[in-house]
Amino acid sequence: MAYIPVVGKSIRQQLENREEAILSPYACLNKNTRGRIRTEKDEGCDIRMPFERDRDRITHSKTFRRLKHKTQVFLAPAGDHYRTRLTHVLEVSQIARTMSAALCLNGPLTEAIALGHDLGHTPFGHAGEATLNELHPGGFRHYVHSLRVVDILENKRKGLNLTFEVRNGIVKHSKGRNDIFPKNESELPATLEGQVVRVADIVAYVNHDMDDALRAGILSEGDLPQDIRTVVGERHSKRTGAMVRDLIVETLEANDGRLHISKKMLQAITDLRMFLYENVYRYYKVHNEFEKAQRIIQDLYGHFLANGLGHFDGHSWQSFGTDSWTNQKQAHRQVCDFIAGMTDRYAMRIYEQIFLPKPWNVGL
Repeated sequence: MAYIPVVGKSIRQQLENREEAILSPYACLNKNTRGRIRTEKDEGCDIRMPFERDRDRITHSKTFRRLKHKTQVFLAPAGDHYRTRLTHVLEVSQIARTMSAALCLNGPLTEAIALGHDLGHTPFGHAGEATLNELHPGGFRHYVHSLRVVDILENKRKGLNLTFEVRNGIVKHSKGRNDIFPKNESELPATLEGQVVRVADIVAYVNHDMDDALRAGILSEGDLPQDIRTVVGERHSKRTGAMVRDLIVETLEANDGRLHISKKMLQAITDLRMFLYENVYRYYKVHNEFEKAQRIIQDLYGHFLANGLGHFDGHSWQSFGTDSWTNQKQAHRQVCDFIAGMTDRYAMRIYEQIFLPKPWNVGL
């Protein structure tokens, strides 16, 4: 029976009733959220539910907009069709929403986590992350910094005040090179929606990084081992679709509140990820450019630590000095936050202004 809104009743209440009637018992309902860090007076908005508000706060943030100029795999590519960090999160969101809809999970919660999961990424992709991890005394992990962005740095250092479920999904999305389904379940997000994003992240990047490597001429279709192609297919859309379908079918059949992937598909995804590490991420031209990017991060970090931060006025870099820092720990924290928030092109412009000589004319 179709759900029909009733005139005169609270829109918020109708939305909550609709969720309860339609969504899976394993879904996270808006009314069951564990809430925000700070209580908000206008949380009773009767048009948008809490997870929808979170999604909108993320997409309207400055950090989200800057993702369009941050590296995914290829540093400052000449072509317009290569992925950036922004197109990556959009593809993760699309894949996660497809999974979430088929499993009758909470779509806006899934989307909010997906759109916010990489807000803490540095310029120059994982090369920037590895460099900041070496330079900052407290280490650096992009997923931890993503949480710092939404909790503290965004909105003029007021944070976005997101719900627990979105924050938890963001900080627990990353797998690195570890198992897709960890043996220790405490490593997983608290909601099934967050777990869906965690899987959608790897489905997105193994497929679009393969696609970009083909476009760049680093790989050809025949380079992918036949045993992987047999399971996932020959083309980009087939590969993505096969992975998504496998998770949906296996999870629906199990019906136990957990995500499932068939053994052969799990092995194919794992093998494809290893294939990309060996043949794309470590490809000498990619690696050489990342080494240059790491030197930019190292030099900027050292300069800011010694001379303070500042701003670029469009023509030159203006330093503000170190007077506002009370100790080295605070200095490192602010320098790390500043560099992590940069786009690739901004970091390169600042580097040029600070370290490269400027041509000038001697008056005749």
